[in-house]
Amino acid sequence: MELTPFKSTDYQLLVDWIESPQFNYQWGGPAYTFPLTIEQITAHCANREIFPFLFHSQGQIAGYAEFRKIPDGSCRICRVLILKSHRGNGLASEMLRLVIKEAQMETHCTKFSLSVFEHNTTAISLYKSLGFKVLSTEIRSETV
Repeated sequence: MELTPFKSTDYQLLVDWIESPQFNYQWGGPAYTFPLTIEQITAHCANREIFPFLFHSQGQIAGYAEFRKIPDGSCRICRVLILKSHRGNGLASEMLRLVIKEAQMETHCTKFSLSVFEHNTTAISLYKSLGFKVLSTEIRSETV
């Protein structure tokens, strides 16, 4: 299993994977609008504080994740995605371990944060298993 840098030649993969407005918002939050476009991804990835990666398992692309370097010296893990065909195999935890390791090597981050929707109990369990703790919840109305 490995991470490789997410390059402009890979952008169409994300466009193809994000198939609905609901999934777009769950995965990308307010950073992207549906339909996802290469132009949106290009603008997002142009930020020098964003470090996007593809995750590979057994020679196949199995997911995507990124981290953002925060000015306080910490890193925020964002936009975590395991492809449907690879879910249920415990790959998300390995991908996140690799993302954390990469962030530590690239930016020397020692503190990590992330956001997850409260109804995404599978993701919450995963993040807790990796040592993350729920520090706050936010309630708001979003229309998609």
